[in-house]
Amino acid sequence: MLRTKKLSMKDDELIKAAENVIKRNYKYGRHHIGAAVRTNSGTTYSAVHLEANVGRIAVCGEAMALGKAISEGEREFETIVAVAHPHPHENIENCWGVAPCGMCRELISDYGEKTEVIIPYKGEVVKCNVMDLIPEKYGNEVK
Repeated sequence: MLRTKKLSMKDDELIKAAENVIKRNYKYGRHHIGAAVRTNSGTTYSAVHLEANVGRIAVCGEAMALGKAISEGEREFETIVAVAHPHPHENIENCWGVAPCGMCRELISDYGEKTEVIIPYKGEVVKCNVMDLIPEKYGNEVK
């Protein structure tokens, strides 16, 4: 059972930051995921994912947001979220939250095992610790 927490107003603002970045930059076939990370200093960094013609070289929004924060000198991360923008052919009006892929779960945990992740879970939007999403993390030492 996943241990989840309710969202705070700061979490709602982080979701809005992810929605705003993808709404401003959505391009079919190129950018449809927006992400935002809040650092322990309270600063928010947002970014879009980079789609590629060769799918294996696409870069997720979470990685882009973390990279943006790290490039500005941040090293400790409080909470991260990703949202998807509807495509023109979808009968959907609003963005919706998406859970990080396996590679992003590894990446987020590599840069902060205490980082909270906002995800959809059992019909709700909640947050949980990234380590709860990645049991038996790759690279953990035997203790």
